[in-house]
Amino acid sequence: MENSKHPGKYFLAVDIGNTHTVIGLFQNDCLLKDWRIRTDKEATSDELAVSLDQLCRLAEIELRDVCDIVISCVVPPLIHSWEELTPHYVKKKVLVVQEDIPVGIHILYKRPYEVGADRLVNSLAAYSRYKNAVIIVDYGTATTFDCVSSKGEYLGGSIAPGLLLAAEALFKGTSRLPRVELFAKPETALSQDTASAIKAGIIYGFAGLTDGIISRLFTEFTQKPKVIATGGLAPIITPYCSLVETVLPNLVLEGLLLIYKRFKASGG
Repeated sequence: MENSKHPGKYFLAVDIGNTHTVIGLFQNDCLLKDWRIRTDKEATSDELAVSLDQLCRLAEIELRDVCDIVISCVVPPLIHSWEELTPHYVKKKVLVVQEDIPVGIHILYKRPYEVGADRLVNSLAAYSRYKNAVIIVDYGTATTFDCVSSKGEYLGGSIAPGLLLAAEALFKGTSRLPRVELFAKPETALSQDTASAIKAGIIYGFAGLTDGIISRLFTEFTQKPKVIATGGLAPIITPYCSLVETVLPNLVLEGLLLIYKRFKASGG
């Protein structure tokens, strides 16, 4: 990998979610490194710069070598912090995926401004890959099901609670149920201790939820769409889903790369 003696060739793609922020370091069209860090909703621009500087050093470059940052964000207060970061630490103003930035996909949602930027970015990336109808299941703070037509139109979808949200609700809403770790697969549905029972109920339950919603969505397409999954917990759930075909963990970064390239091609 080239080092910081070659400035101006790197850019960051950043997807800021309610729980985690996914960051990809690109050189031209190549994803060099990707990281998933906790979203701090009160982070200042200087705190963000410190985090980015440390991540860049892990990739053996300097933050000053980053020429652009493109972000999608569902946490509005953080947009200001990221916009404040760029004049001091990065060469150009941050590109924020929002209403005034065309993402390259026709939105048929009744209220387009209600669609999260990450959902549109995922949809763009998925359609660009397959050029056909597709359903994207994203296992994040919420579990979202986004549908794209064979013509590349964003149709809408469904939203359910996320796995971690469900587990935390059980812990906080009951007197005796423990907080459980979901990053290991359950051994059996017939569990004989409480922690294992919660893990099985959530993971097998969300697998059933996934297949159930996808089955219903299939009936609303004129042709059977491809089904892909993304998000940090996708590898945990999808082995128990019969209708998910592919897991693409970096789908949102692919979409941000596409938007960045189109923006640059238009003279941005």
